[in-house]
Amino acid sequence: MLLGVVLGLLLLGGVGSASAHAALSSTDPGDGAVLQRAPGHVTLAFSESVGLRDDSFRVLDPGGHRVRTGTAGHADGRADTARVALPGGLGEGTYTVAWRVVSADSHPVSGAFTFSVGKPSQTTAAVDTGPTEDPLTATLHKLARYLSYLAAALLIGTAAFIALCRPPDPAPLRRPLVAGWWALLAATVALLVLRAPYEAGTRPASALDADALAATLTARPGVLLLTRLALLAPAALFLVRVSRTDPHRRRGPLFDAVGGTLAVGLALTWAAAEHASAGIQVPLAMTSSALHLLATAVWLGGLTALVLTLRSTADAATVARFSRVAFVSVTVLVITGVYQSWRGLGSWEALTGTTYGRLLLGKVVLVAVLLAVAAVSRRWTTALATAALAVREPGRVRERVPQPAGGPPDPQPRADTDPDPEHPPAAADTTATTAALRRGLRRSVLAEAAVAAVVLAVTTVLTATLPGRAADEAARTAVPAGGVLPASVTTIPFEIGTAGRGTVQITLDPGRTGDNAVQAVVFGPDGSLAAVPELRLSFTLPDQDVGPIEADLSDRGGYWSANTVTLPLPGTWTMKATVRVSETDQVSETRRIRVER
Repeated sequence: MLLGVVLGLLLLGGVGSASAHAALSSTDPGDGAVLQRAPGHVTLAFSESVGLRDDSFRVLDPGGHRVRTGTAGHADGRADTARVALPGGLGEGTYTVAWRVVSADSHPVSGAFTFSVGKPSQTTAAVDTGPTEDPLTATLHKLARYLSYLAAALLIGTAAFIALCRPPDPAPLRRPLVAGWWALLAATVALLVLRAPYEAGTRPASALDADALAATLTARPGVLLLTRLALLAPAALFLVRVSRTDPHRRRGPLFDAVGGTLAVGLALTWAAAEHASAGIQVPLAMTSSALHLLATAVWLGGLTALVLTLRSTADAATVARFSRVAFVSVTVLVITGVYQSWRGLGSWEALTGTTYGRLLLGKVVLVAVLLAVAAVSRRWTTALATAALAVREPGRVRERVPQPAGGPPDPQPRADTDPDPEHPPAAADTTATTAALRRGLRRSVLAEAAVAAVVLAVTTVLTATLPGRAADEAARTAVPAGGVLPASVTTIPFEIGTAGRGTVQITLDPGRTGDNAVQAVVFGPDGSLAAVPELRLSFTLPDQDVGPIEADLSDRGGYWSANTVTLPLPGTWTMKATVRVSETDQVSETRRIRVER
């Protein structure tokens, strides 16, 4: 199965890109744009649908004062956009737009960019996009998320163990059922209360704001958490019935259907709020995510139930049934895990080049350890089943007991030692060693449950980590706070004869290999916009003997631009600007710029 995971990643790792966290695709006005007239709106386009907040936009004027704007909304009804209206009569200078939205998978995203009206300011306002997250709020939110996963595994897994494995006495399992239900209730309430400060990046005390809480209850993440709370009420009634029903009495199909529906409904409240709800193949992804969560709960929660059952009385039939259920759960986990890994990574390089990929590798290693421990548990299970068969049918078991090369096993095993699960004892001694077999199985299952808890913790972190696909897309389209990348803005001074010294400010966006947009603004000696007859721009990479590559600049009335200039290789390029200052005179200057991959 582990080999299947690796092969699946190798085969599927190179399929086309998609995203799971929202990545900024474009802005209007463009970042660093110099406009002749003030725009009426600011519009952002994202790689996926986004949710808007009351403070999704903050526009600062050249002096750093906040500009009064309209209410944020979506452009043309498209959920993957954000737009805000600007007041009329914006003055000359550089304006800063700080934005903050919530991705479809419930994670907040923020950033900033600049644009200028008339001409750029000599200085721009300091950009503050707001805190990405408050450390205390983030810690409490992560703890609540982990507790919710742990509680769901305990609740669903224990209920499934009672229903599918039919232990002879379900009484010891009532306590974990109650604990799981209350823990899930508490974690869900905590997530609901912390949602507003988590989105805003503020301290937990801001959760007491009634308006913020009301906004949370009407947003999609809040609605899903309310749905989870609503499902817990009928789940409590179902669990009472499950724990009190005679395990040997067959339940009707309607009873099983109700339990399955409640479990699926709870699982979907996670699937619809996280990575599966955005990006490619959303219906399939949500189905896979729900199945993955249910399989995890049935296996890992069932382990806890098995440990508690082994402490009292556990017949071999119950253990054997759980062994079969666990095998099916692992199979579902592998299939859904391969699909979700491909969907989240996007490329083989992301497996080692992103935090998401490295966490995924760590999870695979832990799952490998978990499966190895589970294999040991399965050996103990087989030994216990063989011992039980020996009690019921002594004649048959002697034929089935494996015989070592040196002869039959010792007919008088010591009572204070555990038997070898590879070689169960003979039928006459089976009854005396059943308790020892149960102790060995219990220790193995305890180790399995401990590793499983670590796997669940890594999974919690993984669901809150930017997937490899989205990280790659965000790296290609990111707009840094404060405007364009420093390496993409170059100011070249030039002489204008006896008139003085002018400058040309050249913006290369994004300043990386591949297609780049170019904007060039010419300033006169007094710092005002200057009209020149011609402006030419070329790029050369001397180390690789590439170029010159000409940028096809067009006069846009106040500035010059080219939609695309392709720089094929990373390195230190020489940029040459030629400014014609009159019909007969021109001046050329060069600057070295760094182009990243």
